[in-house]
Amino acid sequence: MIVISPKVNGKQSSADVRKAAYGALKLSVYLFWAVAIVLPMISMLSNIAHVDVARILSSRTFVKALRQSITVSSLATAISVSWAALLAWCITRTRIRYRGLLTVLFALPMLIPSISHGMGMIILFGSNGILRNLLGLSGTIYGFWGIVTGSVMYSFPVAFLMLYDVLRYEDSTPYEAAQVLGIPVWNRFTAITLPYLRKPLISVVFATFAMIVTDYGVPLMIGGKYSTLPVVMYQDVIGMLDFGKGSLIGLILLAPALVACILDILNRDRGNAAFVTKPFELKPSRIRDGIAVVVSIFTGIAIILPIGMFAYISVVGKYPVDMSFSLANIAQALDMHVGTYLRNSLLIAVFVAVLGTALATFLSYLTARRPSKDSKLLHLLSISSLAVPGIVLGLSYILFFKGTLIYGTFAILILVNMMHFFSSPYLMMYNTFGKLNPNLEAVGATLGISRLKVFRDVLLPQSAGTILEMLSYFFVNSMMTISAVSFLATVSIKPVALMITQFEGQMQLESAAFVSVIILFINMTVKAAVYLIKRGITKKST
Repeated sequence: MIVISPKVNGKQSSADVRKAAYGALKLSVYLFWAVAIVLPMISMLSNIAHVDVARILSSRTFVKALRQSITVSSLATAISVSWAALLAWCITRTRIRYRGLLTVLFALPMLIPSISHGMGMIILFGSNGILRNLLGLSGTIYGFWGIVTGSVMYSFPVAFLMLYDVLRYEDSTPYEAAQVLGIPVWNRFTAITLPYLRKPLISVVFATFAMIVTDYGVPLMIGGKYSTLPVVMYQDVIGMLDFGKGSLIGLILLAPALVACILDILNRDRGNAAFVTKPFELKPSRIRDGIAVVVSIFTGIAIILPIGMFAYISVVGKYPVDMSFSLANIAQALDMHVGTYLRNSLLIAVFVAVLGTALATFLSYLTARRPSKDSKLLHLLSISSLAVPGIVLGLSYILFFKGTLIYGTFAILILVNMMHFFSSPYLMMYNTFGKLNPNLEAVGATLGISRLKVFRDVLLPQSAGTILEMLSYFFVNSMMTISAVSFLATVSIKPVALMITQFEGQMQLESAAFVSVIILFINMTVKAAVYLIKRGITKKST
């Protein structure tokens, strides 16, 4: 039998054209992911073949840095997750007032670079720290305890938001039944709460550990002689151009991030299958609510103090010698082209936000609304950057893109930031599209409405809130990241966040604090704008 393709006026039917175009589009997506993630990682891993792996792994420097990384990250993770769990309980299981405001306050440290938290510890508790001198404290903040403290401040907001989201949607029905049956409070906790939290808590622990163990901002600022693997990697690549050793350390740093990625995927699948829950009806309790107030006030002070110090020392003569009011440091920062680097950051952040949101929306539409044989592969590629730390991704981009047209341009910084932060916004939209009526496209086809019009006129308007959150996520993280761009930025395209390390190296903490305040102010402004716009959209829809 001869099969003749249907034609209209000697041409292929519109259905065949659309099918061919769709195939070409998916091929383009695969090529993009190959260039943006797969090939750079292969390039980095292949670079390990040129080094003496056994010698590096057995060297005293590496073994010491590995041991210290695991030790400091384990303790910081335990403190961070425990504190985050306590804060999540305060918000979800007590009648404390101003919960929304407190939730925003607890997430505030996420809006500044990790290196700024280390600098905050120096200003407060360093050799001439303000609180150290005021309280007459002894000892030093540099080293182990400084890294632990800075890492907790940097990571606990993420752990808090993850646990807050888990506790907020817990069903109260089992607890009510247990109370009716007279089961003691401790038995309820061990029989109901712990099993419910077990899988999410494991995911939170590994995600927090991966954040801390792959971060070099805090250890670089306040670690002193206490070196960690990311700092060794940074020094080898930037200082000695030892890309082979850097690639080997990068491979090791992939392990905890990969485990965290797998657990996050499994946990998300579990969460998507949840049923409608009944919220908790909280009875008044002075002791419980009093504990929540004390914990929240202490945490608020711990968050506000470093930020307040940034603002304070940025307008003094010379910390700690001359604490009189002066704008000389701001003027000096501007003379060193902070304004130009700020424009660079804004340019990068805007492009990353727009292009990243567009790409994440498109890919989530393909995987969530147009299921096919290769949807799972596309989904896996889209979340692959969850398992790649920024410092590792930056190194892989050096090795793969060096000598190409985009190397040393804004394009490579936009691309690396977009890939670094891509997975979370993609999952936001993937989950949103998955919750919308799956029959919309079929109904549209019955009525003669194309998929494009359904996407433009139905799906996008219903996903407006998610799109705004995606834009803000890309923008905020691009403004403050230093890990992914530190290996790739040149003088002409340097983001303003990298000026923090430059000023700190020149012992100009006042100017470094000024840069941190600028980044925080811009990110807070963006978050506030997104909140107001979303509230306006909600009011219109109701």
